[in-house]
Amino acid sequence: MTGTVTTHVLDTSTGTPAVGIPVALERRSAGGHWEELGSCMTDAGGRTPSLLGSGQALTRGTYRLTLETRGYFGAVGVSCLYPEIVVVFEVEHTDEHFHLPVLLSPFAFSTYRGS
Repeated sequence: MTGTVTTHVLDTSTGTPAVGIPVALERRSAGGHWEELGSCMTDAGGRTPSLLGSGQALTRGTYRLTLETRGYFGAVGVSCLYPEIVVVFEVEHTDEHFHLPVLLSPFAFSTYRGS
């Protein structure tokens, strides 16, 4: 099995999926800089497909998931405290699915490893 990385973003202030949020997945290189592996926008259900780009494989290391939330809240006329949400996580088992849901509101967010 090949490992994957996905997310599901829910807006807890409205109780609805957060649609149209740009999401990027990066991996920290041996030199310490971040290399983008894939990106997309959350769909009508607030979900993303696997964020690994074509031909990319999940390897052991440190990864970063970045969600650009400023535009999402700006589109509905709401100011927000966190213009982007950054989730840094470790991958040790490269054959696992890493589903990292994000619950957000204009002034808070939380994340966890889902299934």
